Amino acid sequence: MDYGTVVVMARAGLTTERVVRAGAELADEIGFEHVTPTELAKRCGVKTASLYSHVRNAHELKTEIALLALAELADLAATAVAGLAGKDALITLANVHRDYALEHPGRFTAARFRLAPEKASTSAGVRHAELMRAILRGYDLAEPHQTHAVRLLGSVFSGFVGLESAGGFSHSTPGPQESWTEILDALDVLLRAWPRTK
Repeated sequence: MDYGTVVVMARAGLTTERVVRAGAELADEIGFEHVTPTELAKRCGVKTASLYSHVRNAHELKTEIALLALAELADLAATAVAGLAGKDALITLANVHRDYALEHPGRFTAARFRLAPEKASTSAGVRHAELMRAILRGYDLAEPHQTHAVRLLGSVFSGFVGLESAGGFSHSTPGPQESWTEILDALDVLLRAWPRTK
């Protein structure tokens, strides 16, 4: 967040939406785990007490950032995969997650923040699961295999981009893009041959 943004926010007055969005920007800059009301207040050019009429504490701030990140990612994913099916849909969905993680590392971490059950049930996390299930129906996966596959995809998306963002692939060859492409090809093959015995 630059100085001009801070001045505008201070002059225009805080709103919950501005506070949460500023928190998301801060998460991308310094890491989601380092976001606190005190640090956010400094970035916004206000006293910490000014934030507490919008978020009650650090946990609520992180919860709201998580909800924002989930919604942003769900919107991007839904738009990207519209009209696609099978491998095309799988690759597109995977790339949306990876691109979002690389562009917004703090928000991507926030999207994996553990939410209270009542928050989780009304969050965009539900849309993420629905998108994955819609794609998996193209692979003719019924329950309980579909749930197992949803968990696999989530693990691959989060695991790969988490390692990539942390520099885990920076000191070896081939490059991460080559691995990513091959992994997605392998996922497509696996999903088509998914064992259906219980």
